[in-house]
Amino acid sequence: MTDLTADAGDLAYMARALRLARLGLFTTDPNPRVGCVLVRAGEIVGEGYHRRAGAPHAERLALAAAGERATGATAYVTLEPCCHQGRTPPCTDALLGAGVRRVVAAMADPNPLVAGRGLESLKAAGVAVRVGVLEAEARALNPGFIKRMRRGLPFVRCKLAASLDGRTAMTDGESKWITSAAARRDVQFLRARSSAILTGSGTLLADDPILNVRLTAEELPGLEPGEPVRQPLRVLVDSRLRTPTNARLLGQPGGATLIAGSEPTSTAGRRLEAAGAEIYPCAGRAGRVDLESLLRYLARREINEVQVEAGPTLSGALLRAGLVDELVLYLAPHLMGDAARGLFRLPGLTRMRDRIGLDIRDLRLVGPDLRITAIPLTTKNPR
Repeated sequence: MTDLTADAGDLAYMARALRLARLGLFTTDPNPRVGCVLVRAGEIVGEGYHRRAGAPHAERLALAAAGERATGATAYVTLEPCCHQGRTPPCTDALLGAGVRRVVAAMADPNPLVAGRGLESLKAAGVAVRVGVLEAEARALNPGFIKRMRRGLPFVRCKLAASLDGRTAMTDGESKWITSAAARRDVQFLRARSSAILTGSGTLLADDPILNVRLTAEELPGLEPGEPVRQPLRVLVDSRLRTPTNARLLGQPGGATLIAGSEPTSTAGRRLEAAGAEIYPCAGRAGRVDLESLLRYLARREINEVQVEAGPTLSGALLRAGLVDELVLYLAPHLMGDAARGLFRLPGLTRMRDRIGLDIRDLRLVGPDLRITAIPLTTKNPR
């Protein structure tokens, strides 16, 4: 719960910690993005942020920067310090060993291995603890990690591009390019923060997409010049395994390709495996892929955020199933007519009461296009 009584100093230092945490937006996966600031006598004496899994946590980097000045300091950290041995030692031990006298956390860690125990261990050792300072901002930084820990599902972001009258392609399927180069570049940043990009066989057969991040390290905050850019897992929903073995997404350097189908032992499945794909058997009703089972499998693989870039059938199926957490819609300033293809295939919506409501969270121009960020108000994702 957000602490509404925080003073100006706590708010300012936590805001600084959140800015640091954001520098890990494109690198920390599957770990959460975390920042830490150490303050003593009104002066910042050390700070750090977690860069990648296996690397030092934000608290340890801040302590290393502060050295002896950490004694008696207050630690502002965007996520509860860990108290278990993972790839790195517990941060609670490091804070206690350095003599930190107060810890202010934006939020408790949803990881069941921590889940409040880190803060309790600090309190038991005599450290003053405060939690909930800028909690909403901290939660917004790690939606996938939080949902995976609490519900066993990744955060699903559905990206769509359409004309102002909601059309995604002409009647014959022509769709390049609906939106501007500025909007397409903006999408690359969404891809870069995602753990996986998901599409369907229809999109693959029509467009032969690559589904990779095309930005360089120099374009991504938090990366060093020349550093390799992390490529998300490419996930294809292809119940009948119609994917050709020369599909471009199979031959990309970096990342891997997972095909969710219902016939993994078929000849087609063996051919695709030989071409470099991993086949995941995920049969649902009528031979279709069970989308929720697929997402739960991705969560078990430590996938935090899934970006959907698919056609109206798969996008509509995910939305109808209540599996979409966020819609990012780019609207281009032109009209394509009522015969062109729509955004979602949503059979069964015949009355006004059947409508799917949206909670619009952000509106902004990206080049000449309008970007709308909205939360679908479905039964599994209420307001």
